Amino acid sequence: MTYTAEQLDGVQRIKRCRDYYEILGVRRDAGEEELKRAYRRLALKFHPDKNRAPGATEAFKAIGNAFAVLSNPEKRLRYDELGSDHEHVSTGQARHYNYYTEFEADITPEEIFNVFFGGHFPTGNIHMFSNVARDAHYYPRRHRAERAWTQEPEEEEHRPQNSYSAFIQLMPVFIIIIVSVITQLMATNPPYSLFYKSSIGHVVSRETENLQVPYYVDKNFEKNYQGAELQELEKTVEKDYIDYIQTSCWKEKQQKSDLSNLAKLYRDERLKQKAESLKLEHWLGSSLSFL
Repeated sequence: MTYTAEQLDGVQRIKRCRDYYEILGVRRDAGEEELKRAYRRLALKFHPDKNRAPGATEAFKAIGNAFAVLSNPEKRLRYDELGSDHEHVSTGQARHYNYYTEFEADITPEEIFNVFFGGHFPTGNIHMFSNVARDAHYYPRRHRAERAWTQEPEEEEHRPQNSYSAFIQLMPVFIIIIVSVITQLMATNPPYSLFYKSSIGHVVSRETENLQVPYYVDKNFEKNYQGAELQELEKTVEKDYIDYIQTSCWKEKQQKSDLSNLAKLYRDERLKQKAESLKLEHWLGSSLSFL
């Protein structure tokens, strides 16, 4: 893991900060645009995909939390009223800024970064935080106990592996792959598909008799399915189609709702317009499927 002295100094500076304004490097009367500029600059500088110095991940989270609080008028007002009292609490040791639960953000640093940069680091190298354990240096957002971010150095364990130990660790993966391949070879193709699939021979278009749901079958379908068997299969086709439409509708509504909430939270006109222009393509189909 390589990093520059400048990157390490930057991380240590963030750790020494005593308040959110100092973390972002802005004045206490900084406006919305100044906060955004400061966040963009620092988020790119301390993103763990670019800054590999010890503590960069925690610094990145602190920057995101600082922006989330100061960009929210209500949280910022409460922070300005109460934050100064917390900042001057002395423990007799080195003074560090305490992160109190009343100043926690309602959105994660990763979500904030995605809003600004479209879901990925500008270089194209995505860094996921879903599996990063939160230790004593950074608290869970909804834990009610008081926590402090210290300057203890991060400890990293380097465990060398030889070829044999690496093979043993990868063996379960190989077994899963082999079983999956064997299962696919032994499995028979389904009698129909909701979409055109030439790879399994579903190229003949049909419609169900009841709801006229389109589906695709192979060339031997009519020889194998007639009468009561055909009716039962078409009931299954219609049920699968309705489930597909409902699921697609829910995903579209959820995406639209998420964009609207983010636009409202950060007063972002671009996100608001994107949410309003998002079409619910499957919503009409979901409504008609029950007629």
